Amino acid sequence: MRGKLYRLRIHNLVVVLCLLAALASPVAAQHFYFAQVTDIHFGTDENAARATKVVDSINKLVMKPECVVITGDMMSDNILDGRTLTAGLDILKQLKPPVHYLAGNHDVVEGDKFAATREAFTKYFGPLASKAEYDGVVFLMIYTEPLKHTFQVQGFDPLKWLEQALKEAGDKPVIIFTHRPDVDDFWGNVIHPGWPNKTREKWEGLIKAHNVKAVITGHYHRDELHWIGNVPQFVCSSVASYFGRQASYRVYEYDEGKISYWTVYFE
Repeated sequence: MRGKLYRLRIHNLVVVLCLLAALASPVAAQHFYFAQVTDIHFGTDENAARATKVVDSINKLVMKPECVVITGDMMSDNILDGRTLTAGLDILKQLKPPVHYLAGNHDVVEGDKFAATREAFTKYFGPLASKAEYDGVVFLMIYTEPLKHTFQVQGFDPLKWLEQALKEAGDKPVIIFTHRPDVDDFWGNVIHPGWPNKTREKWEGLIKAHNVKAVITGHYHRDELHWIGNVPQFVCSSVASYFGRQASYRVYEYDEGKISYWTVYFE
């Protein structure tokens, strides 16, 4: 009888100690905010004024984003224009949160200007692909124009870079940022082809095979939602005035693997 009571007491003690240990070391919740700005197209006074309003608004946000990701087309094929580039950088440098840049098709320009614009982009904005981590969530920022237009970039393969980056992320949740969505583009009541099928299949295969929570893009100057398997692909509208768009940016909330957002508009 004493033996049974002794074992029962030991069992109860172990249970209590386990509960105390769990209370003393809670698992940190993954909950934070970040902002996205896209398609500023510096080169006109109007777009510069819009960007200034966006920067001021982000700096005053009550939820204090961990970072700002600018998903391409800061410029309008004019990154080699020193005056326009400097003026744009002066505005963006006013952002208080950390800023991550990725190149769009109007930043690194395909064709004869490719080498020069690539050099300028990497000098003033950063590499063609980069990564960061916030609260255990891996952010991957990647230039993907070669995947759409199937041209080669010496020393850089977007698919290989993504594959390696996802491998290094392991089981951690991942958010991928790129300028252009991989889906078909619907405008003017016409469906315009997206990425080539083989390239798109490889890209989406990598995303489906890893713990990717979202793909976040710009380029279309519209608000859209698409899916890659069970992974949402968010398309954000622009800062620039092209196509009669109202200036906007987004604030995202990451909460335990789920992502939601608010769109902030300006008159």
